[in-house]
Amino acid sequence: MFSLTVAAVVFGVVFLAELPDKTALAGLMLGTRYRASYVFAGVAAAFLVHVALAIAAGSVLTLLPHRLVQGVVGVLFLAGAAVLLFRKDEDEEEVKKPADQSFWKVSGAGFMMILVAEFGDLTQIMTANLAARYDDPLSVGVGAVLALWAVAGLGILGGRTLMKYVPLKLITKIAAGVMLLLAGFSLYEAIAG
Repeated sequence: MFSLTVAAVVFGVVFLAELPDKTALAGLMLGTRYRASYVFAGVAAAFLVHVALAIAAGSVLTLLPHRLVQGVVGVLFLAGAAVLLFRKDEDEEEVKKPADQSFWKVSGAGFMMILVAEFGDLTQIMTANLAARYDDPLSVGVGAVLALWAVAGLGILGGRTLMKYVPLKLITKIAAGVMLLLAGFSLYEAIAG
């Protein structure tokens, strides 16, 4: 059964965690070179693959004892918050320009770039954690996919404009704070459960 509340929580957490990530910058870079709709199609498809893998991993975690899963999820959320707070800024990666600007070449370049760059990324691990926490693959999947698509769309259509008004450090601190709260809830459930 679909839960709008779970989807909204997942959307917020994943959106805030992905916003300061390289995806918005990569989308911006591709969006300035190619037709935005072509870029978005490739990026969106890559994120569907990532979320499906994360949901599958999170669903496997639900087969383990509840207290153990909540403890592991809590520790992973703490680690994710630490990564957000203590990582150094990443340099923009150079993207090779396809020889032509056909739909398949441009969307393929966007797909491959995101598929490789985001594999095992913090938000993919976080999505697996959320799938394990809520045991609601559909709601978690919808929330995560929409959040990733929103970040990609913002990046493609002008992520730098957003960054002029909202400091990246503030966005990162908010995302880390939300992850700390989720870690606290998960660890509490592991201990009290």
